[in-house]
Amino acid sequence: MRPRSLDEYVGQKHLVGDNAVLRNMIMSGRAVSFILWGPPGVGKTTLALIVANELKVPFYTLSAVSSGVKEVRDVIDRAKHSGFFNANAPILFIDEIHRFSKSQQDSLLAAVEQGVVTLIGATTENPSFEVIRPLLSRCQLYVLKPLDKDDLLGLLHRAVTEDTELKKLDIRLKETGALLRYSGGDARKLLNTLELVVGAAKGGTIEITDNLVEECLQQNPLAYDKDGEMHYDIVSAFIKSIRGSDPDAALYWLARMIEGGEDPKFIARRLVISASEDIGLANPNALLLANAAFDAVNKIGWPEGRIPLAEATVYLATSAKSNSAYNGIAEALSLVKKTGNQPVPLHLRNAPTKLMAELGYHDGYKYAHDYPGNFVVQQYLPDALQGERLWHAQHSPTEERMYQRMLACWGERFREK
Repeated sequence: MRPRSLDEYVGQKHLVGDNAVLRNMIMSGRAVSFILWGPPGVGKTTLALIVANELKVPFYTLSAVSSGVKEVRDVIDRAKHSGFFNANAPILFIDEIHRFSKSQQDSLLAAVEQGVVTLIGATTENPSFEVIRPLLSRCQLYVLKPLDKDDLLGLLHRAVTEDTELKKLDIRLKETGALLRYSGGDARKLLNTLELVVGAAKGGTIEITDNLVEECLQQNPLAYDKDGEMHYDIVSAFIKSIRGSDPDAALYWLARMIEGGEDPKFIARRLVISASEDIGLANPNALLLANAAFDAVNKIGWPEGRIPLAEATVYLATSAKSNSAYNGIAEALSLVKKTGNQPVPLHLRNAPTKLMAELGYHDGYKYAHDYPGNFVVQQYLPDALQGERLWHAQHSPTEERMYQRMLACWGERFREK
């Protein structure tokens, strides 16, 4: 069932549709190194194979789980001797590249930089956390999305009509709701579930219904691999339970992740993000505790690591909530994109040279610590953006104190309308 061309490929129209970036790259006949980031079962490996097939270049693959620096160097050495003058470099596909250590990633740098190989990495984790910056800077990053309903339905119908074994059977898709729901946008999970249901049938006409799917999954709860089972749904429920101040639910979803064999660092990272995004300035200690939990998990590992994770989870869930910092940086980024590179006011610029001083750099700057209360009114935003408000305090005791101080300093500029 694995597609062999872009026309057979399911989903990711933003990457492989008409005039989309990956299709245009393939059609140009030249490939650059890139990393595919997305949830399981959305076609990362398939897309890498299609690129190699369309460009007619050698394809080498490594798994970050089972390969070390020696294997990486062996493949790079083979790639050096398989290329031809003026031809595209061989493709080196690394599945789960986020599991590569720093030394393994370092061993790739020269080969990618010199064009010995075209690297295609696949990851379910945010590459900015797990891929070293020098390697990330040498690769384009493409984000893959879970497959939507139409994509999954098309895949189902193709499976029952084109698969070598399934097309021999009389399979009727009477209801598809449960199949789609349990797949969670994961093509692999969808096909595994279909195989499970068909395998449980007694022969004759096989009528797929929601009840039949649910019964089969209940009879075989381990039908899905522990890393794939509702992975992103459970993480989402975990974060939303913290945001919603429900420590019982948050602990339950934490336990689901632990029992499912989730990477403890993955959980700890989500806690650090939640501490900044959802608790924020309402309780700045939340970020300190979440970061401490992250460090503790790195030091002690499983099974004791569950305790600092649980401590941080309960603390975050029971804390006052604010997303004012999260909203503030979002507004600031939007303003920067809208207004471009506004010049820094002259009085805020340093004047390390005589020429800069003569041009008025630093002139008129008021050093806040020289004034009562360590504050003095002066302009800090660019000229064109004076009066813009980006941070808006929310209703928690901590932020109320911050807001009152800003009112005392700036007066009407900070008064909420």
